[in-house]
Amino acid sequence: MQSMPRKKTFNLRADLERFTSHETDPPQRTRIEAARVGEHTYPRFINAFWTARQRQACSLHEVAYRACFKPQLPRFFIERLTQPGDTVYDPFAGRGTTILEAGLLGRQIIANDINPLSAILAQPRFCIPDPRDLQTRLAAIPFDPDARADCDLAMFYHPQTLAELASLRNYLRAQAQRGASDQLDAWIRMVATNRLTGHSSGFFSVYTLPPNQAVSPASQRRINRTRAQTPPYRDTRAIILKKSRQLIKELSAPEIENLRRAGARAQFLACDARATRAIANGAVQLTVTSPPFLDIVQYAQDNWLRCWFNEIDAEQVAQRMTQARTLDEWRAVMGAVFAELYRITRRGGWVAFEVGEVRHGKINLDEHVVALGIAAGFECHGVLINQQTFTKTANIWGVANNTRGTNTNRVGLFRKA
Repeated sequence: MQSMPRKKTFNLRADLERFTSHETDPPQRTRIEAARVGEHTYPRFINAFWTARQRQACSLHEVAYRACFKPQLPRFFIERLTQPGDTVYDPFAGRGTTILEAGLLGRQIIANDINPLSAILAQPRFCIPDPRDLQTRLAAIPFDPDARADCDLAMFYHPQTLAELASLRNYLRAQAQRGASDQLDAWIRMVATNRLTGHSSGFFSVYTLPPNQAVSPASQRRINRTRAQTPPYRDTRAIILKKSRQLIKELSAPEIENLRRAGARAQFLACDARATRAIANGAVQLTVTSPPFLDIVQYAQDNWLRCWFNEIDAEQVAQRMTQARTLDEWRAVMGAVFAELYRITRRGGWVAFEVGEVRHGKINLDEHVVALGIAAGFECHGVLINQQTFTKTANIWGVANNTRGTNTNRVGLFRKA
C-alpha cells in the first residue's frame, strides 16, 4: 500500500505551542509543562484542542458504541500529520471513528478490532447507499408475522416488532449462507444493529438505556415495572430508513467518493493488536487509537444483544478480548502493542495513543504510555492533554460529576525516527 511522497517535515511542537483555542472565553494559548519518566523528559501540551460539544462532526459518525472518542480527536492529528493518500490505522477500531475521519479526508485506512462487531458497524459506512435503493431492498425483505426469536426478548420488543427483527435476522443469515450478501445488506445490518435498543421512539425497543449499553433481560423487566411500560410496536423498516437518511444527510459528493476509494482498498482485521501479520512493515503513516482502559468497560456484556442479532458468540468474544485487571497486566499488553506499532509504522510516521484517568482519577495512564512507547523504539514528542468542559461520558473513566469538573483526553505523541 503506497503513500504519497512526503513534502516536508511538520513541526508538531511548534504547531501545538502556537495553537489558540476558541473553545474557551477568552481564547487561550497552549500551556506547556515539563514532565519526566525515568531518564526521559517530555512536554505536556494543555489546551482545549477540539470541541467538547456533542454532534459537531459529520453525521455519519452517529453510531453508538461504548467508550468511543469524539471524531475531532483523530481529525486533529490526521490533518496535521498525514497527506491525502497516506495510510491511517486504528488497532482498537471500535465503531470506526478514526478510520471514518481518515476516509472522509482522502486517506487510506486499516482497521483492526478483535470484536467482530467493529467491522459490522464500520465497514458498511464506506459504501453510502442511495436511499431509494435502500427503500426498495427493505420492502423486498420477507417479514414473517409468525417468526420468533430463539430467546426471550419480550421485555424489549412488541411481538410484531420482534417478528420483524427475527425475520430480518433470518434473511441476513440466508443471504450470507448463499454468498449473496451485498453492500445494501451490510448497511441494513449495520443500522439495525445500532437501532436494537435505546431510549426514544427512534429505536426498536421500549425505553431502556442508551444504545451503547444493552441491559440484561432481568434489568429490563425492572425498568418496565418502574416505568409502568410495555413495549410498543416499532416499524423496523421505517426506523432503518430514517436513521440511514440521518447518517448520510451531511455528506458531500467528494466525501462519498473519498469513502468509496478508501473502502475499496481498506483492510478490516479482527486480530490481537499485538500480532497483525496482515499489515506490512512500514505501511502506516499515522495510528490514532484508544485502547481498553484496564477493566472499566465490559464490551461483550454491553453488546450481548448486538451479538445475538449478528449471531456472534458473546462469551467467545469476551474470552478473546483483553481486559487487564491490574496496571502491570495492562502495561505488558500495551508494551507488546507498541512493539507491533513500531514494526508497521513507516520512518517519520506517528502514533497518537489516547488514554485517560482511571481508578477515580488516581491513575493517569499517559505517564505509563510514554515509557512503553520509548521502550518500543519511538521518540516521545510529548503528551497532549485536551482539557474540556465536563461531559456525561466522563463517568466512564472515573471522573465524577461536579467534583473534578473536567474531562480530559490524554494523548501520547510518538514518532518513528
